[in-house]
Amino acid sequence: MHAQLHRASARARLDPATLAWGGLLIATTDFLFCLAFWLPLGSSVPRLLQSVAAGALGRDAFAGGWPAAALGAGFMWLIGTMFVGAYALAAQRLDTLRRHAARQGPLYGLVLYLVMLRVVVPLSAAPAPAQASTAWTLACLPMFAVFGTLAAVLGARAVMVRR
Repeated sequence: MHAQLHRASARARLDPATLAWGGLLIATTDFLFCLAFWLPLGSSVPRLLQSVAAGALGRDAFAGGWPAAALGAGFMWLIGTMFVGAYALAAQRLDTLRRHAARQGPLYGLVLYLVMLRVVVPLSAAPAPAQASTAWTLACLPMFAVFGTLAAVLGARAVMVRR
């Protein structure tokens, strides 16, 4: 079995354009979701993007103006690309992930949510919120199912099998 997995991965490579465009699609979807949720509550476009940059810059991101906002947008694309890339790497070795990507997507989204919530955000420099928002948490769960499905479908598409 291990030999089969190794041979399958030797015949497959990843399409970087699909990974990059997939990351852009996820970042755009995430940004629009954040806008729809936070703008009515009084936030702004630069503040939303600065909150992403705060993962690296800490509180200084909020005084960084548009350059920090641009960095946050770049981080959103990078994170989305990593979502797609991680699925693609697994799909190179597990054919079922490639063949059933849409079906696996919501579960992958839940894994992504848990990794972001329990690993990435706590290890980042972003300041902890004063109080966790139940509404935000409830809104994020179905959105991560969407992100997971997009990442899975695009990640599976990024695996190019040579025959």
